[in-house]
Amino acid sequence: MTTKILPHGSEDLVNLLADPEAAEVLKNESGVYPSVTLSQRQMCDLELLMNGAFTPLTGFMDQAAYNAVVDNLSLPDGTLWPIPIVFDVPEQIAEKLKPGDKVALRDNEGFMPAVLTVSDVWQPDKQHEAQQVYGTSDIEHPGVRYLMNSVNSHYIGGSIEGVQAPVHHDFENLWDTPEEMRAMFAKLGWRRVVGFQTSKPMHRLQREITLRVAKELQAHVLLHPTVGVTKPGDLQYYARVHCYQAIRKYFPHNLAMLSLLPLAMRMAGPREALWHAIVHQNYGCSHMIVGPKHAGPPPVDGNDAPFYDTESSKALIEEHAGRLGIEIVHVEPHQYVPEKQRFMGVSEIAAKGLEGIEYTDAQLKQDLAMGEQPPEWFSYPEVVAELRNVYPPRSRQGFTLFFTGLSGSGKSTLAKIIYGKLVEGGRRPATLLDGDIVRQNLSSELGFSKHHRDLNIRRIGYVASEITKNGGIAICAPIAPYTETRRAVREMIEDRGAFIEVHVATPLEVCEARDRKGLYAKARKGIIPEFTGISDPYELPERAEIKIDTANVSPMEAAQEIYLYLVKEGYIDS
Repeated sequence: MTTKILPHGSEDLVNLLADPEAAEVLKNESGVYPSVTLSQRQMCDLELLMNGAFTPLTGFMDQAAYNAVVDNLSLPDGTLWPIPIVFDVPEQIAEKLKPGDKVALRDNEGFMPAVLTVSDVWQPDKQHEAQQVYGTSDIEHPGVRYLMNSVNSHYIGGSIEGVQAPVHHDFENLWDTPEEMRAMFAKLGWRRVVGFQTSKPMHRLQREITLRVAKELQAHVLLHPTVGVTKPGDLQYYARVHCYQAIRKYFPHNLAMLSLLPLAMRMAGPREALWHAIVHQNYGCSHMIVGPKHAGPPPVDGNDAPFYDTESSKALIEEHAGRLGIEIVHVEPHQYVPEKQRFMGVSEIAAKGLEGIEYTDAQLKQDLAMGEQPPEWFSYPEVVAELRNVYPPRSRQGFTLFFTGLSGSGKSTLAKIIYGKLVEGGRRPATLLDGDIVRQNLSSELGFSKHHRDLNIRRIGYVASEITKNGGIAICAPIAPYTETRRAVREMIEDRGAFIEVHVATPLEVCEARDRKGLYAKARKGIIPEFTGISDPYELPERAEIKIDTANVSPMEAAQEIYLYLVKEGYIDS
């Protein structure tokens, strides 16, 4: 990891793919290597390590490089690098490895894209990493939450020998390595290229900004959307690609190129903006656009305030501008000004005493879900048409009703009543995933430890997401006592359709009085360990769409409240 980042286009790119003969040897020898199945983030990181997008890195960081990056935004030799690129594994794997060991890295189908040679193994201080990289250890930040809850306990540093580059079976002509991209720029005579990286669809504002910057710089445009791991709530990338393809015709002929970037976002705000700049430098861009919310996490619970100050990315990039080989174009927030019938920067709007308006992603989704038309000034008809394919009216959307509550709260009874009403309507298929039934048919081998309960709920969530994706209705009624697990299921399903959480908030004393199975009595005696509400906590839902206490209403009355909510919100039409 000693290659310095030099001015645009002059540095040698790292290429970690072994030659065919060496790759064949690695394949033959790998049968005796321990294997690790890669997560989606690890697959993205590995691909960009192998193809040189992460130049100067030649593998996953060792402890010295990790510490230097976390604390100083630099590799040990002083090369600028702001984000740790590490390989995490569970403790039971880490304790079996030592320096010099080789590990076969495999995708979820068992193919081996690379071999890692271990240099060191260590247990990181995640709290310190979170504070340094994200500027917070608050679990509400999705990047921090992923670090704390999804990243394994130990890191492995080591060099990478690539056996085969990952194969993408969709949009085959839109995946370019840095070497291929640089060669394309050279072939076309593109000397100045401004990169525009996004994880959202592009609309009129984004087109105007990129076109304006291109004119000012006399540059071409690389539309380079992130299609690896993006932010919670982001549109699935295949749908976004259709939107990018639709908007390309609104650029002058031969001015813009579209290519897909298989990068896993961290949502680390200022540090990530700096990281993206280095990546785009490696892809051959001379300039890159950075907006006020670049690489920041999505709003929390409807709060539109950005997690990072709008000037923080600009300040960090300007601090390190002399160490970059790419120039950054900072763009301030913009609003639409009806009086002028165009978008303007907020500083210009204020200076001229004008009034600007905004139309948020949340409003767009809401309007599409309700069958409304977005404002004409916001987007293009072709882009809206593509989005309507993904966000049909709620009456045609798949959705999941997720009941959660204590044992005996009445959630299973309510789920069965609602299931009956929806099946009776007969407009869309509905599936009931009751907790006890799922236990028998999907999770019979699991116990009731926290880990097994988490696994059971995630299995339910996966099945529900598949039903939702295909336009059906999934009705789930587990206890689901843990906030983090419910949140993970919500994020999984909201990628596919709507998620409606129903908190059946019947008090513990009422649930215990109804104890037809005698479970609470056994739990009080210690016969049943880790019983929710007695010896194990029930964490109250933070953002349930519906809250019902069945202590003072009949099951049919409570079910009608849920049914009327579905009608009001447009999930059931006449």
